[in-house]
Amino acid sequence: MNQSTARESVPGAAWLMLALGVLAQAAGTVLVSTPAFLIPLLHTERGLPLAAAGLIAAAPTFGMVLTLVAWGALADRIGERWVITSGTAIAAVAALAASQVAGSYIALGLWLVVAGMATASANAASGRLVVGWFPKHRRGLAMGIRQMSQPLGVAVAAVTIPGLASAGGIGAALMASVLACGLLAVACAIFLRDPKRPARSTSAVTGHNPYVGSSLLWRIHAVSVLLVVPQFTLSTFGLVWLITDHGLPATLAGLVIGVSQFVGALGRIGVGILSDRVGSRLRPLRWVSLAAVGAMGVLALFDWLDSPVAVVVLVIATTISVADNGLAFTAVAEIAGPRWSGRAMGAQNTGQFIGAAAVGPVAGALIGIAGYPVTFLVAALSALVAVPLVPHPSAQTAAESRHESGAHDAAGPVAGGMLPGVMPTGKPADEPRSPERR
Repeated sequence: MNQSTARESVPGAAWLMLALGVLAQAAGTVLVSTPAFLIPLLHTERGLPLAAAGLIAAAPTFGMVLTLVAWGALADRIGERWVITSGTAIAAVAALAASQVAGSYIALGLWLVVAGMATASANAASGRLVVGWFPKHRRGLAMGIRQMSQPLGVAVAAVTIPGLASAGGIGAALMASVLACGLLAVACAIFLRDPKRPARSTSAVTGHNPYVGSSLLWRIHAVSVLLVVPQFTLSTFGLVWLITDHGLPATLAGLVIGVSQFVGALGRIGVGILSDRVGSRLRPLRWVSLAAVGAMGVLALFDWLDSPVAVVVLVIATTISVADNGLAFTAVAEIAGPRWSGRAMGAQNTGQFIGAAAVGPVAGALIGIAGYPVTFLVAALSALVAVPLVPHPSAQTAAESRHESGAHDAAGPVAGGMLPGVMPTGKPADEPRSPERR
């Protein structure tokens, strides 16, 4: 098989698996994002302090932190299909339970934690699904599309939840997630299929721990945690900022947030394609980090000046703040290899959601003490710290070369002079090949 043929061989089934993964994670994101869009109801109408409302908004994110690595490890062991299906089904049940106890903030928060624990399944396994079904030269695009699920889920929540909450309260708002997660659980059970992967017979590939002897993955995790601060500051408090500081009606404010998240989703595809073109995930990741510094700084300035231009800058800053995720996830999966990608992406998500869970109450308290401009400036500083931590692209190339060497030593050549997961074009050994090329 020559290189041009290999670069064309993306099986049609891969796109269906990608669509199911995106929709399952988007449904979970709607559920996780719903409490953030209840903040105007909780704070303005019910008088709950902003920090307490932020804590409720962070409850499902905290739940995700508890289970992301476990779901990833389970996906490494049994595959993605039943991890995503079972987790999405449990999320639907938890959302239904939360809708029935909306009058008690403690019970509501606990059920939201359970819901977050369940939705973590799609976050941990859908990225592994994409890496398994798509060859490397299409992974940037595919992972960019997969990473659309988060801003798309937030966009759907932004457009629908404020209206549902105004009309029927917290319980009605949560029923949207019950329906979405329930339908996606059924669809994944019927149509989702795991990609084929190399047999577990090469001890070096199976046993190699990519976290030992290298700081590469740790640095990428740290960068992503720092970039979570501007992302979740905007997604958690953007709606209430538009309503209270700029006087927008709740429906219009939700539409602005929804549009900004949708544009951000398209931006993830754009940077994914860019990473395929430049042959690097880490170089565009550094560019996005720098752009986040500038966007959040400009937003802080215009908000301090009380300028209506700040609303436009919010849309731009939101687009930039969500652009890094696909790049980081793809790099983590490629560096970790097929036997560690589930756990590595679980660890990646865990770090991000630990940061996200802290953003709700901490940023809420900071807004109450110092105001929005200072909070936006702190988010810009967080992105600034991330910039020098982005590894050099050559570090990823070297890591993949070590994987290739380790697989060769462990398994030796197989029929046709190829190792499982190694293409004739010299691709790294830990790249899962698309099913048509197995």
